[in-house]
Amino acid sequence: MLGLFNDILGYILMAVLALCGIWFTIRTKGVQFRMVGEMFRLLKDKPADRTKGTPAVKSAISSFQAFAVSVATRVGTGNLAGVATAIAIAGPGSVFWMWVMALLGSATAFVESTLAQLYKRRHKGAFIGGPAYYITHGLHSKPLAYVFAVLITLTFGLSYNSIQSNTICDAMEHAFGWSPIVVGLILAAVSLFIVFGGIHRIAVISTVLVPIMAVGYLVLVLVIMAMNWQLIPHVFKIIVTDAFGIGPAIGGTVGSVIIYGAKRGLFSNEAGVGSAPNAAATAEVSHPVKQGLIQSLGVFTDTLLVCSCTAFIILISGLYDHPSVSGIELVQVSLSREVGSFGPYFIAIAILLFAFSSIVGNYYYGEVNIRYMTENKAVMTVYRLCSAGVMVMFGAMVSLDLTWTIGDICTVLLAFCNLIAVVVLGKYAFRLLDDYVKQKKQGIQDPLFRRSQMPEIEENIDCWA
Repeated sequence: MLGLFNDILGYILMAVLALCGIWFTIRTKGVQFRMVGEMFRLLKDKPADRTKGTPAVKSAISSFQAFAVSVATRVGTGNLAGVATAIAIAGPGSVFWMWVMALLGSATAFVESTLAQLYKRRHKGAFIGGPAYYITHGLHSKPLAYVFAVLITLTFGLSYNSIQSNTICDAMEHAFGWSPIVVGLILAAVSLFIVFGGIHRIAVISTVLVPIMAVGYLVLVLVIMAMNWQLIPHVFKIIVTDAFGIGPAIGGTVGSVIIYGAKRGLFSNEAGVGSAPNAAATAEVSHPVKQGLIQSLGVFTDTLLVCSCTAFIILISGLYDHPSVSGIELVQVSLSREVGSFGPYFIAIAILLFAFSSIVGNYYYGEVNIRYMTENKAVMTVYRLCSAGVMVMFGAMVSLDLTWTIGDICTVLLAFCNLIAVVVLGKYAFRLLDDYVKQKKQGIQDPLFRRSQMPEIEENIDCWA
């Protein structure tokens, strides 16, 4: 019964997110397409000039560091096991709809992250913000903000961390024979060391792990594609034909292909869920649009890059319609066919990097929202111990099917809370985008924003003096 309820909520959310993505794409004139070059340029953007823009803060992090933190949570075990499951159940065409949802979702990611920057607050030498903050200061609805803060803390900070830990321990046990308890203890110890260092330490770790895991995975897939170059046209052909039911159905019906692909794309890149804006708000930039563009690129990185890598490995192997394997096992078997016995070990290491970076990022999303609700140091200490310690060990010791279901339901409710605010406040993101583009056309290489440019909401904006 709980599973059915979860499915129904998921389908409703999928439709709402798709409609929002279409609407935001139209209103921003396809910002995710026309400003791709600017997205990459901004990865090199340093914290704002100390003489202009936002005031200097001693623990400011850069655009790339905020990008790394958000990608760390987006890119997790779902990019491997989730993609494999979608292909095994619905067929190669699900990959096409996964791409479509990423292209639409990147517009939603732009709007929510731009709003997170607009409404961010100063906090002990750093910046803090996210949906709870723009719901409070933009929508003026503290009850809704508290609901969001509680849900994201329970989901990302606690539930999802046990899931990531469980996946790491399973992978290490199957690949190397290591005890889940031992692996869990090591994970918990390292996680606690990192999270007690605050956002700056989390950002530093993320900027190291994210490039390693993304580039390493991409290089492996490029090598496999080069070894099987003659199959590449066939791979793209079956993705497109299966997506529209043009060829023989390899997975399910056209409807199931669309549903599974869209669901995997939307839940993998988290666009609209309200998680990434918590990271986006931490960057010190000269204009809110900068983080909007950066987080759009994060959606592309998650789905068009990492998820596609998994899909290509499986489709090149030809094992996607094998009835006896699915999920992470399908990825391991497919990779073994291409690179031999090295495959399972590589996947185990990839899962370790993907899932561990998610543990650290997930924790921070909970921290931001705990701080929204209370500044009590004892509460924060208990949360840190639970998120990075207790839940990591819990995941190492038990099966988590029920946790997955509850976590998925909470994610759906999170998204609805966030989308209410994003749709209502989106007009400010559109105005900010117009201002950014106008300044760029005037030859200003580093556009600036000041809150006086929006006098009707100036009193609700803490930064941007």
